[in-house]
Amino acid sequence: MTAVRQDAWSPDDDLILAEVTLRHIREGGTQLSAFEEVGQRIGRTSAACGFRWNSCVRKRYDEAIGMAKQQRQKRNYLKKQGISTLAGGDRLIVEEGEGGKTEMMSAESMSLEAIIRYLRQWKNTVQEMSRQIRQLEKEMKEKDERLTEYREQNERLSKEVNEVQTDYRVVNDDYKALIRIMDRARRLAFLTEEPDEDRARFKMDANGNLERIE
Repeated sequence: MTAVRQDAWSPDDDLILAEVTLRHIREGGTQLSAFEEVGQRIGRTSAACGFRWNSCVRKRYDEAIGMAKQQRQKRNYLKKQGISTLAGGDRLIVEEGEGGKTEMMSAESMSLEAIIRYLRQWKNTVQEMSRQIRQLEKEMKEKDERLTEYREQNERLSKEVNEVQTDYRVVNDDYKALIRIMDRARRLAFLTEEPDEDRARFKMDANGNLERIE
């Protein structure tokens, strides 16, 4: 169990609190875990360490906190790139994908190498995106041309349909007119027919002449 000290904080206590907290920030740990570690080292509770940090010590290390956060971001980025750091952070271990080759490089040069690798990957990504964009533009152009062709064909077919409909109406009107004429002619023929008893009768004589029979 951690002892609870009632005495005032010494400069050494503040220094330990700052060093441990900055290390946890730099390595991606939590401040709570840092306060617990400090409490075990100097015999105070983690709550007391947290209160001391937030109320007093933190204000004196704003610049150091910013640098620690930058180092944490750098560590996370290198970790994503398959790069791990040795203790102390001065040297890096680079794991190559093929052959399992291991190379030792400085943090500064490795950062440059990581940036170059990132830029190359980004260049490949941009080239692939450009290729896809060109392909999409080509397909869009082909579809626009096809759409234009379909529109022209649709207009041509619509025109032909209108012409056929017009011809049909003309033929239909002519047919109706012909039916009316035939019907009228049939009625007229019926009205002008003579009864059988009123019709004149003829017979042919020996000389081939027709003579009327009364």
